[in-house]
Amino acid sequence: MPNCTLEYSPNAALNKTVMQHYLSLPIPDGKCQATYIWIDGTGENLRCKTRTLDFVPSKPSELPIWNYDGSSTYQAEGSNSDTYLMPVAIYNDPFLRGNNKLVLCDTYKYNKKPTDTNKRVTCLQAMEAAKDTQPWFGIEQEYTLLDMDLRPLGWPKHGFPGPQGPYYCGVGANKVYARDIVEAHYRACLYAGVNIAGTNAEVMPAQWEYQVGPCEGIAVSDQLWVSRYILHRVAEDFGVIVTFDPKPMEGDWNGAGAHTNFSTKAMREEGGILEIEKAIDKLSRNHLRHIQAYDPRGGKDNERRLTGRHETSSIHDFSAGVANRGASIRIPRGCAEEKKGYLEDRRPSSNCDPYSVTEALVRTCILDE
Repeated sequence: MPNCTLEYSPNAALNKTVMQHYLSLPIPDGKCQATYIWIDGTGENLRCKTRTLDFVPSKPSELPIWNYDGSSTYQAEGSNSDTYLMPVAIYNDPFLRGNNKLVLCDTYKYNKKPTDTNKRVTCLQAMEAAKDTQPWFGIEQEYTLLDMDLRPLGWPKHGFPGPQGPYYCGVGANKVYARDIVEAHYRACLYAGVNIAGTNAEVMPAQWEYQVGPCEGIAVSDQLWVSRYILHRVAEDFGVIVTFDPKPMEGDWNGAGAHTNFSTKAMREEGGILEIEKAIDKLSRNHLRHIQAYDPRGGKDNERRLTGRHETSSIHDFSAGVANRGASIRIPRGCAEEKKGYLEDRRPSSNCDPYSVTEALVRTCILDE
């Protein structure tokens, strides 16, 4: 028998057209594929696995509690590794479509206590305590696209693109990279039921932003996590990596944040600017507490980003101003003129846990804790 070498062909092995043949196969009536999604022990990365249900769920309480090997996700010891998945939110699945669902889950240890990176539990408690004030949030999620060599997508392999300036909201093949991913993600979020508000190219080439909200209470954080999952999955189909690192490139390049817009019912009503100013005063007296809550490493990630340059404030000082993108808190020009609206907290990092960010805002500005 002659020697035969089997060569791996990525194009043949990962042909998306071939995959569509199988995804078009009908599944039995009443069956549903439910993809459970959760935050792992890093506090910023997501995991998922899928199970078959014999019914089509319409709300999280109908879904079964599941479990996984927490020792493989930095959340348990191997000798006692079963970790529980508690469904908390349900969305349409833009990848499998049909009756199939994405299921966002909380994580609990063997003793039914929240895992260390389960920040949703205390966030929900804060939102329930503050619900009469109707807290609204909108989060501006920035991210960077990388190639498989972990280089920003479209950047020269042995050099750098031209200085920042033409890329923000840019148009043209020499200004923006991978708009396909951005548009696919946008449409997939709308299909899923995520309240995605818009998208744009950012200041650094290969960097983009999308916005989720406005949403009331816990919903904005649930939806932001699901939107991140969808973004990773879309980029996976294109063979591209998404990073939420707040300073992916050192030097004279913008970092990435998750600017968080926040308001209460009183702020949105006539004369609400007084309530906005009261909230800013409270935030000024709790700067360190918020810095510690605004990235997964207690402020260490934001040290690289919040330098006072590249449209950021200094991590060491609190500041506020109208239309000032170099301040900790920005009051939009329109809100200052109408004397009502919302404030923008520009400190949260792009890899923040939105549960921690929104909880801190509510506890400081509404609950006076």
